[in-house]
Amino acid sequence: MKSEVYYVKKSSYRTRVMKSLKGDVLMPSEIAKDSEILPNHISNTLRQLREHELVECLNPEARKGRLYRLTDLGNEVVEELQQ
Repeated sequence: MKSEVYYVKKSSYRTRVMKSLKGDVLMPSEIAKDSEILPNHISNTLRQLREHELVECLNPEARKGRLYRLTDLGNEVVEELQQ
């Protein structure tokens, strides 16, 4: 898990998105507002985090209104980030 924590810490966008999702299921627009990241950067950041199995999309078939949440590994990483 240490490599995942390091991976997230290397990017302020990844760190802020992960913290924004802690305990929530959010749409990208909500993540953008909460994390104060421009919406056009959110989808790329979410893709990176999905590839590392830190977040998951609950409705990938939807074209609009996709919902994201942290995976179990993602929750562990966020807990580590907050220490």
